[in-house]
Parts: sequence; C-alpha cells; structure tokens
Amino acid sequence: MSFVVTPNGAKQPAGPRIVLYCVEPNAYRLLRAWAERSGFTFRLIVTTPGPARARNVMYRDIIAETPPDQDILVTTGMRRIAPMIAALDPDLILSFTFPYRIPPEVLALPRHGAVNLHPAPLPAYRGPNPARMVYNGEPLLGATLHRTEADFDTGPILSRQVAPMPGDVSQQSVLETWEGLIVKALDEGVPRALADEPGTPQDSSQASYAASFTDEDMWLDWNVPAAVLKLRVAALNLVTPQAKAVIGGREYLVDGLANLPDAPPRAEPGTVLERFENAVKVQTAEGIALLSVMPIA
Repeated sequence: MSFVVTPNGAKQPAGPRIVLYCVEPNAYRLLRAWAERSGFTFRLIVTTPGPARARNVMYRDIIAETPPDQDILVTTGMRRIAPMIAALDPDLILSFTFPYRIPPEVLALPRHGAVNLHPAPLPAYRGPNPARMVYNGEPLLGATLHRTEADFDTGPILSRQVAPMPGDVSQQSVLETWEGLIVKALDEGVPRALADEPGTPQDSSQASYAASFTDEDMWLDWNVPAAVLKLRVAALNLVTPQAKAVIGGREYLVDGLANLPDAPPRAEPGTVLERFENAVKVQTAEGIALLSVMPIA
C-alpha cells in the first residue's frame, strides 16, 4: 500500500479518498478485490445491522474480513456520522447493497459526489430485489453505476453493462455473470465520476420496480414448466436458500433444481416420480424437475 504524509506527519493511503457504504459480505469481497486490482483504497467502510424491524448480522463478516489497518464504522445513524465523513475530506462515496438512503448533507461532502452500484440494467428493475430479473425469466442481466440521488436507483448513469442470461441458469452461473458486469461498470463508471462527468439521465418512462419476494413467491408451483421453476429456484437461492415446495404432502427447502425431459407415461403435475436420499423427481406441467431438498422442520 502506498501512502502520503499529511502536514501533521500522519500517513494516509495515496489516491482518491473513497468511502464505501456496504452491508453484504459477497459485495464487499468483490469491491475489495476490484479496489486492490485498480489501485484504490477505502478510507472508511460504513456498514450497518439495518433497521430495528429487519436486523441482520452480515456486517460481522465484513468486519472479520477487513485488513487490520482498515477503518470501519458500524452505525444506524446516517445523519449523525456526517461530521466524521466530512473530516475524511472524501473524494467519492461508493455504495453497494446498502439498505439506507444516504442523507443529502452526506452526499454533498465528497469532492466528486456519490455513486451507487445497482445490479440491474437501469432504469429497469429499480428497487431492493434485482433477482426478480432471473425469477421473471428476463433475457438479460445487468449492472449500472449511477450518481446517487434522493430516490433509490434514479440518478444519472455513468456505466450500464448488460449480458445475456446464462444458457444453463443456476445460482453459480448467474452470480459469475453478474460479477463480471459489476466489475465492468466499476471500471468504466468510477473514473468518469472522478472526472466529474455528470452521467446520462435515466428515462423514467422505461422504469420498472424489483419488489422483494413474497412468501407466496417462494413456494414452487408444479403447474408451470420445469424450466420456469429452475429460473425461480436460482433467483430465490442467490444469497441463501429460500425456495420451498410441498412434495408428497410434506414441506421442503429446495437447494437446487435440474430439468429432465418428460418420460411417458406422463403423470399429473406434482406427482412424485422417484425419491433419493436428499433428492426427488417431480412431474411439472412440462418436464420433470429433479430437486435437491431438505425437510422443513
């Protein structure tokens, strides 16, 4: 790591002073690897356990994985930390997976503004759940780096990257495609932000909203094709397994799903065709689903 020496003799990392807002561990790992490759350092990482109604412990993994010399702040007070951010004299704020709006008084502090990384081809799929793209069977995945405004995911675009949905959709193939798009968006968009490019305004007439999954969304419906169910399982399980199914009258958590062709004689959707130790074959409206499952207690 390179350093500059301040007038009071303290050492600080050289390069742009970037403050990172992040709460999801995989997102942090990706951004840290990108920063190291690009020669950037984070002067501060801001993370949070989230609001009282929806606490999480993901921030603990970020703390555990940060280098010993990395400053990190865990907080739920977005406004009261403004003086601390101001004291860092930041060049840029970069946010990814952060659940709170960053208040205007903080957004105004960085020399080159604030940007957010959203894993969708904005203005499509604004909102908290870009995995909806996979669930809905969209033909493309995307990632967008945009300037941060008062409303989530609405700011001018600095980089928008898209790629076809993987031919064989799975949690792994989707995440690998997404990671490549995110890195491309950072590589193109961050230098533009640091050069004070304003970005391209979004066309809100083309906007759509990516709502969180409901409990009903999480239960598989055997009256749809197995190919559709595969998309839904991949989407629901991108971070943690939450796809569920009723099989033979019992509830299961579905860890993965593979498509098999129909084999005559064809059974009614939902019929259990064969059982294994931790898997089961089930007839769907079109094709057979081979599911990796775990009983729900």
